[in-house]
Amino acid sequence: MKTVIQIVLWIVCIGLGYLIFQSVNAPIKFKEVKQKRFAQVVSNLKDIRNSQEAYRTVNGRFAKDFKSLVAFVDTGRYTITQQRDSSYMEFDETYQIDLLKEVKIIDTLGFVSVKDSLFKNDDRYKTMMNVPFAQNGEKFEMKADVIDKSGYRAPVFEAKVKKDIILYDQPEDLMARENSQVSVEEVNGSEITVGSLTDVSTNGNWPPIYDKKGDQ
Repeated sequence: MKTVIQIVLWIVCIGLGYLIFQSVNAPIKFKEVKQKRFAQVVSNLKDIRNSQEAYRTVNGRFAKDFKSLVAFVDTGRYTITQQRDSSYMEFDETYQIDLLKEVKIIDTLGFVSVKDSLFKNDDRYKTMMNVPFAQNGEKFEMKADVIDKSGYRAPVFEAKVKKDIILYDQPEDLMARENSQVSVEEVNGSEITVGSLTDVSTNGNWPPIYDKKGDQ
C-alpha cells in the first residue's frame, strides 16, 4: 500500500508541476505568437494606409473597396509640381497707375508611378487585403466615407480585423484577456485598426513596438 500511495503522490506531483509550468509558460508563448502575427498584420495595414493616402492625394477621397485601391496603385500617377513666386505690372483702374501684382505659379514637372513610389519592385500591394495567418482566408474589413467636421466635409476611411481571426488557435482564456487589453504598450480592444470613420485620422491603434525605426 505504501508503494502504491507513493506512486499516486508522484503522479499528482508531476501533474501539479505540469499545470504550474503551463500556467507560467502558456502566456509567454502566447505573447511570442501574438507579437509575431500582429507585426505582419500591422505591416499590411500600413500598406493599406499608404495606398489610401495616395488615392486621396490624387482623387480627393478614399477608396471604398480593395479592387479600386489595387487598380489605382497599379496604374495611378502622382503629379510632380513646383511652386514659384512671380510678379507683373497691371494697370489699376482705381489709382489709374500701373501696380505690381505678386502671384504664385505652379509648374507641372512630370509624373511618377504610385506603384513605384510606394512599393518599388514589390507587388505585395496585390495581397495587402488578406489577413496574415487567417485560417479561412479572411480579408480586412474596409470602409470609406465623408464626414462633417465643424462644417468641413472630410474624407475618412477605416480598415480593421478582429484579433480572434489572427489568433484563432490560441487558448480561450488568454484570448479573452487579450480582447480586454487597456494599455499603452498593447493593441487595445478586440480589433487591430487603422484610420477612423468618426475622426479625421489615419493612425493605427497599435503601440510603437510594431513600428520599425523610420516607419510611420
